[in-house]
Amino acid sequence: MIHPASPEPGKRTWVSRSSAKILLLVLTALLSLGAIVWPIATRQSQLALKPGEVAPQDFQAAREITYASQILTQQQQDEAERSVQPIFLTADPAITRKQIETLRLALKYIDSIRLDTHSSLRQKIADLHAVEGVSLDDDIAATILEIPDSSWQTIQQEAVNVLEQSMRNSIREDQIEDARRRIPTQISFTLSEDQADIVANLASTFLTANSLYSDEMTIAARQRARESVQAISKTYAAGEIIARRGQIITPAIFEALDNAGFVRTENKLEDSLAALGLVATLTGFVVLYFFRRNVPLFSDIRSLLLIAVFFLLFLFSARAIIPNRTVIPYIFPLAAFGLTVASLYSLEIGMVLTVILSILTAYGLPNALDLTLYYIISTFCGILVLGKGRHIGSFFWSGITIGLAGTTIMLAYRLPQGITDWIGLATLSGAAFIAGLASASLTLLFQFLISQILGLTTALQLLDFSRPDHPLLQFILHNAPGTYQHSLQVSNLAEQAAEAIGADAMLTRVGGLYHDAGKAANPLFFIENQVKGKLDTHDNLDPTISAATIIRHVTDGVMLAKKYRLPPRLQDFMREHHGTLLTRYQYARALELAKQENSVVDDKIFRYPGPRPRSKETALLMLADGCEARARAELPKDEEELRVLVKKVIDYAQHEGQLDDTSLTLKDLMVITNVFVNSLRNQYHPRIQYPELERKTRPASELAAAIRQSDESKP
Repeated sequence: MIHPASPEPGKRTWVSRSSAKILLLVLTALLSLGAIVWPIATRQSQLALKPGEVAPQDFQAAREITYASQILTQQQQDEAERSVQPIFLTADPAITRKQIETLRLALKYIDSIRLDTHSSLRQKIADLHAVEGVSLDDDIAATILEIPDSSWQTIQQEAVNVLEQSMRNSIREDQIEDARRRIPTQISFTLSEDQADIVANLASTFLTANSLYSDEMTIAARQRARESVQAISKTYAAGEIIARRGQIITPAIFEALDNAGFVRTENKLEDSLAALGLVATLTGFVVLYFFRRNVPLFSDIRSLLLIAVFFLLFLFSARAIIPNRTVIPYIFPLAAFGLTVASLYSLEIGMVLTVILSILTAYGLPNALDLTLYYIISTFCGILVLGKGRHIGSFFWSGITIGLAGTTIMLAYRLPQGITDWIGLATLSGAAFIAGLASASLTLLFQFLISQILGLTTALQLLDFSRPDHPLLQFILHNAPGTYQHSLQVSNLAEQAAEAIGADAMLTRVGGLYHDAGKAANPLFFIENQVKGKLDTHDNLDPTISAATIIRHVTDGVMLAKKYRLPPRLQDFMREHHGTLLTRYQYARALELAKQENSVVDDKIFRYPGPRPRSKETALLMLADGCEARARAELPKDEEELRVLVKKVIDYAQHEGQLDDTSLTLKDLMVITNVFVNSLRNQYHPRIQYPELERKTRPASELAAAIRQSDESKP
């Protein structure tokens, strides 16, 4: 049982979600204001000069100007920084000591190889090659092994002395080769040539850089060099030429023109305030529209967020590309936004948001009025032609319509002005058609992407899912032909009612085709798939097991839907077409058994898991399913009985609260009743039972003889 105070948290949740939606709209409005004010705040004066362009005229200083040139100062600082050479540290004695110690260890190892009496000459040479850090060719290695001990001792001492002497000087990484080339000049001339080669080879191997590069000191020196540069002032006398016509405007010249007043940015406060008022007005209109009209888009925060991002993407793109252009405003595919929103949600929402986007896009531009009408009317015409976009051809004709409407608006504004530039008019007309076709193409892409993100179903998707050769429909047809026929009848019945009350008829029809897909998993447990006169599979089952089997077709259907990649919107029909109703036949049997056994029946076991229908479409399917099943079972004799039957089904659904989460009105229910009665009357009208005719036959031989006798008896 729900505690009486439990609605309060729900209320807080609703307030929180509503606050989030309002916050999103306000944030979107602020960003839209930024998109409008940004070009105004950064708009340059009559001369829109940029570095790298060609000067359109001579620029002469009207007065003497002196300014601190950031460009020239930056160039001088860069030059001072480049003049600083890399800084290296002084020679590190620790490195020298380490290399000398490493050399001595290597010499000791060579001594051990020389004293090895068990190895051959070849093995000893191989051992010398294995000494780490020593690179000796075979001739020098053989000489080391063959020279007397006294000579070897002299060579060792000389190698250490030469390495120490060489590394007393600072050696950088790029100076190692020069230091190695100087080693032979440092060897004592008392040694023979072979001995000197050995010393040079050993000392060169262990010679390394002992003066390391200091990145920190180099950066500090370069920074001091930059800071030592004084700010450079630049002066132009009155009348002095700053730039001549045809000259490339360098950054330094642009800086001078800016300081001379030829390049100015004017922040127009009145334009910003007007933009703020415009955005505030449009935002207030949107908020009131969404709240008062109960727009479905406003009920889903994910949809609202995505459409807001989509809106801002178009607005910022347009405001960045369109200003100060001639052809681009007419070729920009702004209509793609309205077409996408209209095809995914409703024509009404698409048109309202198109008006707002068009006004904000053209605001502040020289030809704002004609551009605004160009965008609005062309998009409106495209939306009306596209509709729900049920065919690929609809997108093509929508694009053509946008081009025609745009061309008409453009000519209507330009021809009265006496413009005779027919090439220009033809160019803008071509741009309008390109914009139309581009908008239609982008709509196809955006429609697919947004439907995938939000789990929406498009008309093209529904058409694809309604094809009889769809794998899941084929699965239902082959496994449960009775369920397939039942689904066809229910979908047609619900579709007619949807058309009558203004619901989505196509979505209702396709949802009806798949709503009982789960029955195909256990077809013989459902009466429409059982052979007449055979044993009912539920007769000998416990009512709870029988109910669980019946209820399971809902979850089985959802599993099949996920397997065959049906969108979430179609899965809703499977979950909601029974809502939380009882399996009444099994529940009645359970009550009957409970009376005999004096036990209590828990009705929760016999209820479908739900949820209850949350849209007009799923509610229509629930009612159509119930009416079709009862009409098939009871076979009403006349229209009056049929009307009573339909009203019972609808009243029962209302009494059980299954329609509480839908927006169906009493008027809608009256219309639905009439549609169901008319449709079911045509399906289950009384039929004439044709009498059997007894036909007597005679053998052909007897018939031939009778004919001959008849002929002979004639005169």
